[in-house]
Amino acid sequence: MVHDTSTAPRVTVIITTRNEERNILPCVHAIHAQTLPRPMYVIMLVDNYSTDRTVELARPFVDTVYLHGPERSAQRNFGVAHATTPYVLYLDADMRLSPTVLEECVNTLDANPELVALYIPEKIVGTGFWIAVRNFERSFYDATVVDAVRFIRRDAFLATGGFDTSLCGPEDWDLDRRLATHGRFALITAPLYHDEGAFSFRRYLRKKAYYAQSFAAYAHKWQHDAVVRKQLGAWYRFIGVFIEQGKWRRLLRHPLLGAGMYLLRFLVGCSFLLSKFTRAKE
Repeated sequence: MVHDTSTAPRVTVIITTRNEERNILPCVHAIHAQTLPRPMYVIMLVDNYSTDRTVELARPFVDTVYLHGPERSAQRNFGVAHATTPYVLYLDADMRLSPTVLEECVNTLDANPELVALYIPEKIVGTGFWIAVRNFERSFYDATVVDAVRFIRRDAFLATGGFDTSLCGPEDWDLDRRLATHGRFALITAPLYHDEGAFSFRRYLRKKAYYAQSFAAYAHKWQHDAVVRKQLGAWYRFIGVFIEQGKWRRLLRHPLLGAGMYLLRFLVGCSFLLSKFTRAKE
C-alpha cells in the first residue's frame, strides 16, 4: 500500500514506563524500525516518575514525554487523552514491535471501518526452558477472552471512558468488553515480542498474585457472567483455551512444553487460592 506521508500522523504509540532503563532503548528502536513511514506515527512516553535513566535515554528517540502516575491504566488514559491521532497503540517498555506491526494495523483499520480495535500476537522471549514454556502457553491465547486488544481507534477508546483505574490486572479485559459495544475486533499477523529476560518463579508468581487482587471486583462489575466465568474459571483456563479450534494438536506435538505449562498453571492457581485465603483472614 502506498501511504500519503503528507497527511497528519495516523497513530500514537504510547509507552508507559517506570524505571525501565534496561528495556526502553530496544523498545523505541523497534518502533523506529517500522515499515510505516516515520511521519505517520508519533511516539509518546508516559513515565511514572522514574528514578533511573529511563527518561534521559528515551528522550532523543520519542516525540513527547509526560510524567504521570500512579499505575499503567492511569498512564495509558493520560496518553490517549493527549494524543491527536485517530489510532493509538499502547506498549510496555519490555515489548518490541516486529517491523510491520504499525503498517498492518493502520492498513487494517483504514480498510475496515467496522473494526474498532486489533489484537497483536504476542511472543515471549528471554532465556531458558521456562521462557519457552511461557511462549508456548501464550501462543494459545491470541484473540481469545484471555487476550486483550492493543491497537485501538482513539474515538472508541474515549467513548468508553478508558481504563477503569480501580482495577489492576483485569483492566484490559474490562476495557475490551466496553470497546466491543462500539464494533468488532480482529487479529493481525505481525507479532510483538515481550522480553521477560531470565525466568524467575518467585517474580512470576508474585506478579500473578498482584494482578489477581482485582479479580473479585472485576467479576462483580460484570455480574459473574459467562465471559467472566471463562476468564476466571478453572475449566476454560486449564482445558478449554488449550483445546478449542483444534489447538489440542499443538499440545500433542509438544508434550514437554505442555507439561511445563500445566505446572505453571497449577502454581498460579495455588498462588491465587493462597492469596484469597490470606486476604480472607485479614
